[in-house]
Amino acid sequence: MGGIVVVRDGFGPEVLLVHGGAGPRTTWGALASLADRWTLALVHRRGYPPSPPPRVRQDFEVDAQDLAPLLAAGPHVVAHSYGALGALTAAAAAPGRVRSLTLIEPPLTHLVPGDREVARLARIGDAVLAQGMEADPAELREFLRLAGAPVGDGPLPESVVAGVRRAQGSRPASEARPPLDMVRGAGIPVLVASGGHASAHERICDALADALGGERAVYRGAGHFVAAAPGFAERLESFLLADARG
Repeated sequence: MGGIVVVRDGFGPEVLLVHGGAGPRTTWGALASLADRWTLALVHRRGYPPSPPPRVRQDFEVDAQDLAPLLAAGPHVVAHSYGALGALTAAAAAPGRVRSLTLIEPPLTHLVPGDREVARLARIGDAVLAQGMEADPAELREFLRLAGAPVGDGPLPESVVAGVRRAQGSRPASEARPPLDMVRGAGIPVLVASGGHASAHERICDALADALGGERAVYRGAGHFVAAAPGFAERLESFLLADARG
């Protein structure tokens, strides 16, 4: 299938940045100042140029396969949304190669069984991935807002429509079952972060931090794109440095 592209910038220990549905620059732009002290390795998942398109569909298992050789250098891994599914899967397969793991609002809805809001997030998320622009209009807008897209009351921006079409046919996030016990058992330092904008995401992140024995952080002000929230870059660097000192 050909390898994915990783664009590196900066100096120092490597921080592997794995984006979700939005591209790497949109997701990680607010962390650019860290390049003064860290090597920021921006992964471009399949379907996001200059990486090749997926052979069949976006799939977190394929993401994990693509990420596996990138763990050989022992990077810190920071992953967002759908991208965190592949990152967790790759980390669980080779936990000794991951220096630390930061997970931002991953859609691991199975961690909170019986919760109506989490179940709704899973349902509408799967529907949008399956049906794209043909999904129920109200549910499509609801999901896009939860996903941080710039959605108002008028027509959807062309960039948002393009993102929906790119994601259509992706493997449903609800199918992801990364072996969290492998990550926790390896003692990987973990930070789980959310944006305080949706109770479903908060409950998922609470459950994930508990399952992994990780730190938990909430940074408001940027919705789903938590990396852009005030104070997040500083907290992330503090977390990375704590591991380096350890």
